[in-house]
Amino acid sequence: MQTTGNVRRRTEERRRDTLERLAAEHDVWVATAHPGHGPHQVPLWFLWDGRAVWMCTGAASATARNVRAEPLVRLALPDTSDVVLLQGEAECFPDRDVPGEAADAYTAKFGWDPRTEEGSFLYVRVVPRTVRAWRGEPELRGRVIMRDGTWLE
Repeated sequence: MQTTGNVRRRTEERRRDTLERLAAEHDVWVATAHPGHGPHQVPLWFLWDGRAVWMCTGAASATARNVRAEPLVRLALPDTSDVVLLQGEAECFPDRDVPGEAADAYTAKFGWDPRTEEGSFLYVRVVPRTVRAWRGEPELRGRVIMRDGTWLE
């Protein structure tokens, strides 16, 4: 994606660009919080299945502990000049209970299958409820492109 300078994209352009990035990118910043341990942020690999973000982390990790205690999360793609922020609730799947289609797609994308590793892993699925996207100050107005799980026109 290239920045547009002072040209402000329409909502449908932002949605299209956001969906393209979700399909192509590999890393996402995951921000969680735990009532007793505070905030935590970590980069994870992710898969976009067309509706939700799938990630995987160690079952005993701070991220896993946090999403079990407080499922509200914020996700951010790693480019600060082409910002994409997603917010939603995490749904957790132990590696032995993850839907096969999601786990197989994750394995195909990254060449790594957590289900075959020693130790336990947790797959985390986030269906976005809110998505914000902007490229610089000219796009701050209108940056919300999904609200309450519905893409805006």
